[in-house]
Amino acid sequence: MLCISMRAGDYFTVGQTTVVQFDRLTGDRVHLTINAPREVPILRGDVLERGGGQRPGCVLDTSPRAVKQLPWSHAKKQALAELRQTLAQMDDSPEVQKLREKLNCIFPAPV
Repeated sequence: MLCISMRAGDYFTVGQTTVVQFDRLTGDRVHLTINAPREVPILRGDVLERGGGQRPGCVLDTSPRAVKQLPWSHAKKQALAELRQTLAQMDDSPEVQKLREKLNCIFPAPV
């Protein structure tokens, strides 16, 4: 299977008559423009499968929403520990409680 990295405006051809162009990326959605002869059927995978078609064997199983993870390093781990330590030393004002809550939402505390 061929895997192509593209930037907006890049395109590739399929055979002599079909052109697929990367139009734009909006959030987690890719917008493609496909120029193909009318007799070439083009179906999205969900439409094909909903109509009873078989998922092609070459299609990779990936989660519908890829989760991007922050690159992690020792320095970031240490900074997080220092942040937690500083918050633990602060009073229990509503603002500090909110900061603790948000920090634990982003980086759940180890059990």
